Amino acid sequence: MGVDPPRKARVRARKRFGQHFLHDPAVIARIVAAIDPRPGQRLIEIGPGVGALTLPLLDLAGGLEVVELDRDLIPILIERARGHGELVVHQADVLGVDFGALAGSGRQLRLCGNLPYNISTPLLFHVLAAAPSLIDMHFMLQKEVVARMAAVPDTRAYGRLTVMLAAQCRVEHLFDVGPGAFRPRPRVDSAVVRLVPHRTPPFALADKARFAEVVARAFGQRRKTLRNALKGVVDASGFAAAGIDAGRRAETLYPEDFARLAATPAPARL
Repeated sequence: MGVDPPRKARVRARKRFGQHFLHDPAVIARIVAAIDPRPGQRLIEIGPGVGALTLPLLDLAGGLEVVELDRDLIPILIERARGHGELVVHQADVLGVDFGALAGSGRQLRLCGNLPYNISTPLLFHVLAAAPSLIDMHFMLQKEVVARMAAVPDTRAYGRLTVMLAAQCRVEHLFDVGPGAFRPRPRVDSAVVRLVPHRTPPFALADKARFAEVVARAFGQRRKTLRNALKGVVDASGFAAAGIDAGRRAETLYPEDFARLAATPAPARL
């Protein structure tokens, strides 16, 4: 995604970068208000495009870093930002940016941006790998993805993404954005979401890799009972130890239930 350039600097959105430029002033103002940037904070915008969101953030924070992949947009962004504050540009693929290393031993980061919808899920897991270095995140994503992120058990949207995020952060669906707010118009509705990493884990995770495996296997065959979906991963004694009926299905469990299943020993493999 991105933000809309002025008419004199209008550029063509590139499909390979997943670009749809946000242009609606009311939506931009609402996003900025949700972020509530303050001077002295270390704020990083992902995918700024040519700066319609960047400029008000700079005006309020005084300084801003951005990560932009498209080299052709960077000169336009820099020109527009003149006089608005101190802008630092990282020309990079965001999936290759180590946000933990970027934070170093200094101030924690606040991330924001209109994320490319075609890489939204891997990008979420990528940035959350640096959770100890993050204060919060405010992202524009496909509405369907935000619904899955913020879903509750026993609903159609509840799934692997919901559970994996719940272990790492609090998810808040803030508001929806229609296709008309972008140029060109995307074929899907969008939504803005707030993610706040947990400072105190909501439940214990002794083995994060096993937790991820249990969740992936359980939802990989969500029509099956847990007994069948987790065959070879959790045995009868594991279900008993976790206090969970093996006849249930994945969407009926809370994230902490998956954590209890993951805390049981894996069955011996012959």
